[in-house]
Amino acid sequence: MLDSDFNARLGDFGLARALENDKTSYAELEGVHGTMGYIAPECFHTGRATRESDVYGFGAVLLEVVCGQRPWTKNEGYECLVDWVWLLHREQRILDAVDPRLGNDLVAEEAERVLKLGLACSHPIASERPKMQTIVQIISGSVPVPHVPPFKPAFVWPAMDLSSLASELTTQTTTTTEYTPMNSTPHSMRVDFSDSGSLV
Repeated sequence: MLDSDFNARLGDFGLARALENDKTSYAELEGVHGTMGYIAPECFHTGRATRESDVYGFGAVLLEVVCGQRPWTKNEGYECLVDWVWLLHREQRILDAVDPRLGNDLVAEEAERVLKLGLACSHPIASERPKMQTIVQIISGSVPVPHVPPFKPAFVWPAMDLSSLASELTTQTTTTTEYTPMNSTPHSMRVDFSDSGSLV
């Protein structure tokens, strides 16, 4: 990343590989390092820089570039840029987020693709973020942007595998549902082991 004078700076993404002295966590550097808005939410719980947290930071940069605003910019009552862009996505007016200084100097389809990719990378749940290899393919246009839900998902900690959670809920529902044949009235059968030996 470059500053306003084009001097090289350490960015907030790439930390999983770039931390000094081969250290692999924020905690080893005495706390969570990075700039608010670029730090993945799970880092405040784990203190670790991961590939997924790098993707989160990259998503913040994508939104910043296309919108021309910092990640902590307030818009329409929202405290940060990503939440505002998510609102625009939900209301199907995501292109309203594009930096107006660009004027007509852009391709709408490409701008929309990058904005949606920024949201996908900013997913609060780390396992739902795209991998960097996929991100490169999306930017090049060879692969479509993954589905971005209309509402920003909630951050959940500890992290859960959403697919296994859905499977578990389905299993529980299936095993607790009683079967009642159509066009029949539910009934119970009582077994009476009286002296007569008859069944009731």
